[in-house]
Amino acid sequence: MGQYFQSDPTVASRPQKVALHLPDLSLELQTDRGVFSAGQIDTGTKILLMEGPTPQPADRNLLDIGTGYGPITCVLARRNPQATVWGIETNQRALELCRSNARALGINNIRAVADGGIPDDIRFDRIWSNPPIRIGKPALHTLLLTWLPRLQPEGSAHLVVQKHLGADSLHRWLEQQGFSVSRRLARKAFRILDVTLP
Repeated sequence: MGQYFQSDPTVASRPQKVALHLPDLSLELQTDRGVFSAGQIDTGTKILLMEGPTPQPADRNLLDIGTGYGPITCVLARRNPQATVWGIETNQRALELCRSNARALGINNIRAVADGGIPDDIRFDRIWSNPPIRIGKPALHTLLLTWLPRLQPEGSAHLVVQKHLGADSLHRWLEQQGFSVSRRLARKAFRILDVTLP
C-alpha cells in the first residue's frame, strides 16, 4: 500500500469526503486513500486549527508544511484572504486533492506545490504544520531546517505533535538548533509548539 509521504501512492484510489467543523467556519473536503488521515480530519490538525494563533491582517505569506489534501491550507486561506497561503507536499495525489478542494471551495489564494516549488526569495509570516513525523527523525529534521529559517524576523511557526510521537524531544531539538520554542497547549496527548527565530 505504501505510505502517505511517498510521492506516488500505489494504493488504489477510493475518493470520499470529510467534514471539518470549526467555530468560525465549516468545510467539506475531498480525500482519498494513500494520503494522510484520509478517513477523517486528524485530531491534531483540528486542535491546531482551533487553538493556534488568530489571523494577522498584516500577514502576506503563510506556509503549511505537509499540506495533504488541504485542511490546514484551506482554513488558513479562508481566515487570511489577504495572504498567499503556500502548501508544500510530496504526495502527488494529496497535492492534487488540495488544489481541487481549493477550487471547489472557491478559494483562490492557495499555491499548493511540490517540494522546491516555492521561489527562494519568499519569506513567511507564519508557518503552520502537522508535520509528517513518520518520515523519521533525519528526514523530519531536514524538512524543518529547510523551512523554519525562512520565517520573517518577527514571524512564527506553529507545530502540532503527539506527545508519544516525540513532541517533547522535538521541542528540545528545535531549541538545540537555536530556535525559541514555547508550548502553547497540551491537550489529548498533543502539543502545540510555537517556534520563532532566535
